[in-house]
Amino acid sequence: MKNKDFRRRRFIFAFLIIAILLFFSIIINLVSGSVDFTLKDLVEVLFKNRELSKLEYNILYKIRIPRILAAMLYGAALSISGFLLQTFFRNPIVGPSVLGISSGAKLFVGLIVLTNLTNNIKTNSLFLLFTASMIGSLLSMFIVLLFARKTENLSMLVVIGIMIGYIASAITNFLITFAAEHKIVGMAMWGLGSFSGVNWNMLRVSAIIIIPSIICSYFISKPLQAFLLGENYAMSLGINIKKFRVVLIILSSILTACVTAFAGPISFVGIAVPHLARLSFKTANPKVLVPAIAITGSTFCLISDYFARTLFSPIELNISVITSLIGAPIVIYLMSRRKK
Repeated sequence: MKNKDFRRRRFIFAFLIIAILLFFSIIINLVSGSVDFTLKDLVEVLFKNRELSKLEYNILYKIRIPRILAAMLYGAALSISGFLLQTFFRNPIVGPSVLGISSGAKLFVGLIVLTNLTNNIKTNSLFLLFTASMIGSLLSMFIVLLFARKTENLSMLVVIGIMIGYIASAITNFLITFAAEHKIVGMAMWGLGSFSGVNWNMLRVSAIIIIPSIICSYFISKPLQAFLLGENYAMSLGINIKKFRVVLIILSSILTACVTAFAGPISFVGIAVPHLARLSFKTANPKVLVPAIAITGSTFCLISDYFARTLFSPIELNISVITSLIGAPIVIYLMSRRKK
């Protein structure tokens, strides 16, 4: 009973800490940039005691707030996707970028962007990009699963995923070689990964896709916990393993595809954040981990985006540079700790 109470208090404390970090991350992203706002300015705007100039309005409502919401949504999506994949493969270094899922999504988005398929499409172009990204994600995952049936070596499976990523990147680069110049520029900017180009329409589509997917991930917490304890144990509880695997694949692919379609491929979030959450909460219970990972992923991407914008201002780094610089040492440390 004492252990249970201690665990509950630890979870509450950990959630409180990451909630404070999330709030702090939102504030620093709101006030920092080429045009600075103070906390007093934000409070006055919130309570309508101050009128914004046209420039301030555009910066706040057309750039910073959409970007903050994008970092939160996409950070949560990539983190949950990584958690689902790590659970599925029982491998701590698996993630959307490692298994070639992001590269597959990038390839199919490239097919759309580098050809004339979007010329006659206006309102449905966002869903078209997401659909293309989804097909690429699922195809990459399907190829990895084909090899998974032939080998039980998890290290080999990771290598296969990396090779699939290289092949998809090579085909994308081949398409870029023969594309129109203006399309190449757009593809190059998108391929670096950034939250800067996300607008309200993209956010609406993203919210429709990502929020229900994360809610679904939470509602399968019990089967996830049983799956972590072994397939035989899960089957003894009446869980259909084949169907459950399909659910995990589809959810992780949807989340990765949405982020890749609208913000480009972003590295290391899906690998590092689940480890950070496990380390902070000291639990493997998905019912606790799913919301913890979502909030931690949002905070991680907000902090990374802040550094990407401000470190070498006015030059902006692409988001993957920061997420990799922060995420890679975390993964190295956790893997060395795991080995010990």
